[in-house]
Amino acid sequence: MSENFCVQRFIEDEEGLTVVEYVVGAGALALAMGSFFGAFDDILVAEISSIFSG
Repeated sequence: MSENFCVQRFIEDEEGLTVVEYVVGAGALALAMGSFFGAFDDILVAEISSIFSG
């Protein structure tokens, strides 16, 4: 009976779901940032190089 109660409590628990949502959101943000910096890689490197070269 105790095992059945633990399984039922695990199924009804939604707190873990929020952690999964944060992980998915962080992954999407990292993918978006990677795409942005990948698309403008040459421009960003040229601008940063011109700033440090004087």
